[in-house]
Amino acid sequence: MAKAYVFPGQGAQFVGMGKDLYESNPKAKELFDKANEILGYRITDIMFEGTDEDLKQTKVTQPAVFLHSVITALCLDDFKPDMVAGHSLGEFSALTAAGALTFEDGLRLVYARAMAMQRACEAAPSTMAAVIGMADDVIEKICAEVSKEGCVVVPANYNSPGQVVISGNVEAVKEACAKLKEAGAKRALPLAVGGAFHSPLMEMARVELAKAIEAAPVSQPNCSVYQNVDALPHTDPAEIKANLLKQLTAPVRWTQSVQHMLADGMTEFVECGPGTVLTGLIGRILKM
Repeated sequence: MAKAYVFPGQGAQFVGMGKDLYESNPKAKELFDKANEILGYRITDIMFEGTDEDLKQTKVTQPAVFLHSVITALCLDDFKPDMVAGHSLGEFSALTAAGALTFEDGLRLVYARAMAMQRACEAAPSTMAAVIGMADDVIEKICAEVSKEGCVVVPANYNSPGQVVISGNVEAVKEACAKLKEAGAKRALPLAVGGAFHSPLMEMARVELAKAIEAAPVSQPNCSVYQNVDALPHTDPAEIKANLLKQLTAPVRWTQSVQHMLADGMTEFVECGPGTVLTGLIGRILKM
């Protein structure tokens, strides 16, 4: 029996997230209050009683989802993972829950990442789209055909078989969606996101975040962390840091991560964080 804990990324948030935990668990309350101090504003007010619009801002969403996920895990009585993984932002939650980062360092790093990504989003009009019912290699081929100098689109999230998110400049994403539908995709839908995450358009954010990741004290985690960039298990702090930095401009290989965890003996998944997005994706991967 091997238990894997998984942590969601941006998009899983909802108003009211974490409020029950805050009100019912003294340890959770202490950690949420500490987060307010570290960030210098009451993120709990936005999480518990803010508007959807406030919560959707990248600089708020990322620390909010991180806090809900990590605090949920740390407040479990039986949190003893054999392996962990997180989707995009969730990788920082996974590393923190597994002891590679302290709660404080993890939160500071996530906030630095969120601010860097927000600035990159504001620098160029960009977006993402979900492609349903199309083989990975066809998506990769069409993205490569559409991309040109100064106008790129790439696969960004390999979420499950038949579900890939593409990312890039607005016009390139629009053109790729049209071509993918022509090629037989069931759907190719633009997503309501602030920018082109996990694409070359995040290079500005990657450069900005490099110093923060380099300075962050990363320890050996208590278990293997399956990282997004290569979908493989890692415990070496230097490798973990390098992969965290690459993650900003590289695709999230979630399907492959789950497949590798299964091959390594995983028998049970537990999702920590708002919603059940990853549980749904894992269900589809298991049906392959």
